[in-house]
Amino acid sequence: MPVRPEPDSALIIVDVQNDFCAGGSLAVADGDAVVPILNDYARAFADAGRPVIATRDWHPERTTHFSEFGGLWPRHCVMGTAGSEFHPDVVLPECALVLSKGMGENEDGYSGFDAVYRDGRSLAQVLFESGTRRLYVGGLATDYCVMNTVLDARSHGLDVRVLLDAIRGVDLKSGDSDRAIDAMREAGAIVR
Repeated sequence: MPVRPEPDSALIIVDVQNDFCAGGSLAVADGDAVVPILNDYARAFADAGRPVIATRDWHPERTTHFSEFGGLWPRHCVMGTAGSEFHPDVVLPECALVLSKGMGENEDGYSGFDAVYRDGRSLAQVLFESGTRRLYVGGLATDYCVMNTVLDARSHGLDVRVLLDAIRGVDLKSGDSDRAIDAMREAGAIVR
């Protein structure tokens, strides 16, 4: 494990869901490869008593996020479907909190900071309450939900470490992931 979680750190696992993995409706190339790596990180953070947070796309049947209703993407991660479930090999520790995003008919929900816990707390509230000042971020996809989560974390004044070994991108346009990594670095995130 290349990371020793600090007392003020937390791990965010972004959207490692079936629809973004092999065979999914919006599969990210090599997306499944992040699963064992993130499992190791999750275990280390849980063992250190630090928060492990998993975000998920949790879209309604009808949303402007989907191409059939004017959006960019094919139907994916619809609430309660098999595609919206976490990859079957993801092992979330008992302490993990799952926050959902993109639940409104007019929401894209690209950032984990758009997500809420089942009791209504936002990601920012969860992090503040746990004394988190430093985030480690991995998951899918580099050029959308990972990048937006990182940029929002920086705008909240958090130190951010992007887990380069635990992210993969969509690359809708060639080079999108590289540009996203550059944008995260420019915002002050450490990409390691």
